[in-house]
Amino acid sequence: MSVIDKIMAELHDGSHAAIITSEVNRFYATGFSSSAGTLFIMKERAYFVVDSRYYENAAETVRDCKVVLQEELTEQAERIFGAHGIRHVSVENKTMTLSDASEYIDKFEKMSFDTSAWLSDIIEKQRIIKAETEFKNIETAQRITERAYTKVLDKLESGFTEKQIATLLTYYILELGGDDIAFPVIAASGKNSAIPHAKPTGKSIADGEFLILDFGAVYKGYRADMTRTVALGGVSDEMKRVYNAVQGANGDALKALRPGISGKLVDNVARSTLEAWGYDKYFTHGLGHGVGLETHEAPTLSKKSDSTLREGMVVTVEPGVYIPGKFGVRIEDMAYITDEGCICLTKTPKALLIK
Repeated sequence: MSVIDKIMAELHDGSHAAIITSEVNRFYATGFSSSAGTLFIMKERAYFVVDSRYYENAAETVRDCKVVLQEELTEQAERIFGAHGIRHVSVENKTMTLSDASEYIDKFEKMSFDTSAWLSDIIEKQRIIKAETEFKNIETAQRITERAYTKVLDKLESGFTEKQIATLLTYYILELGGDDIAFPVIAASGKNSAIPHAKPTGKSIADGEFLILDFGAVYKGYRADMTRTVALGGVSDEMKRVYNAVQGANGDALKALRPGISGKLVDNVARSTLEAWGYDKYFTHGLGHGVGLETHEAPTLSKKSDSTLREGMVVTVEPGVYIPGKFGVRIEDMAYITDEGCICLTKTPKALLIK
């Protein structure tokens, strides 16, 4: 059953329609990437209305709905709704802008519009479980990511700036087959590594420092996300201890992953390990998140998570310790939840590496 068929099956009756406008969910439903377009889904028919920049390609590739050249969108919507006797419409409340929603509501004042989370939740529940093709694309993105990391390690030495390293990682991801980078590369060294999401600067990396690298490739719309922390020249006893604590928390959390466990409990496993080492107060963010068409999507692994893990989910496990004014360490893997536990998708070694 296609994504569109699944959404059709969720509609209440023949008078109920769904409007999908977010770029990521349009892609998820149609397999076609575009910066604009509107998907109208009825119980028995779907229409993808898209402008002239994309129309010809969409008409050739999109198979689960009728592709329509966009002219006057609200007038086209009126014809579509009228042809199918639509009286009730659900929209993506998490992504549709207030102005776009108001335009529809004002135009179709005799129709009822559902601006609750219903449609967004329906799509999220589908996206959270990865189909085999989705899993394969994520896995390929991860392999590209790892190869790019290996190439950067071959060149890495003191004197490079954080910006230069981030640029190299970006270049290698694209050279090795990535369609894009999943998010701006994080390259943070020395005191900057104590900032979880530091932006690369012109600072040169130096011997005796940690370098955190957080990066990922995009392949056919699907994303990878990994973090490794490497040392330049050598490490102090404190640096080695912190690294071992984070590596232990990463490993313990991966062992805990399985269907039925809560995201809150997995987060607590990692925190308990860091507590045993005396570093839990320096772990200042959640343990992980889902990865797929977006780098950060459901489910979540954190203190406040209400997620329960299920077979077919892909999540990150990324404990970190950040000591202000000194240094930070983060180790991040992606894992695929199976009926027996999980498969760690990140194959790059995690033993402390000193360049």
